[in-house]
Amino acid sequence: MATRTNNLVFWGLYIVAWLIFIGLSIEAGGLIVNFFFSLYKPEFVQNLYQKLDLTEMYNDSRLAFFGVYSFILTISILKACLFYTVIRLMHKMDLSKPFSTFVARQFSLISYYTLSIGLISFIARQLVKNLMHHGFVTDNLNQFWADSQAFILMGAIIYIIATIFKKGVEIQNENDLTV
Repeated sequence: MATRTNNLVFWGLYIVAWLIFIGLSIEAGGLIVNFFFSLYKPEFVQNLYQKLDLTEMYNDSRLAFFGVYSFILTISILKACLFYTVIRLMHKMDLSKPFSTFVARQFSLISYYTLSIGLISFIARQLVKNLMHHGFVTDNLNQFWADSQAFILMGAIIYIIATIFKKGVEIQNENDLTV
């Protein structure tokens, strides 16, 4: 009964991971479309995804515009990549023998993506704070990096788990050789 419940929970989480991945992919795609529309047809931006209109920033400083948009796009694409890695892990992971080199590698990748998202978000938040002091309107941008500390902490925790998994794989391989 416990195995069946675990399997049901695992598949439920697998479905949730797919839904999050689809949502993050749509968000990344929408932001990419916004970016190109803000360059070529800025009058349509208010009708697009999240109405992320940075035309005033573009007119004041193209460097600030491209810098901020680069952070936004990088973070959204990394989040989609993170959940794609989670889906690959869940799809190929054998719950009866979870300690494998594939699982350890995926956990390492997940920790790197998570830590990268957190660090890039933190840097972006500091940059936008600096831009705000120079007169740029940045109120609508905080949603993209509000959770930077959470990602950094989560990345560190997942890195520890990845290290444990690597060690578990080494021990398992040693035990398989001695038996």
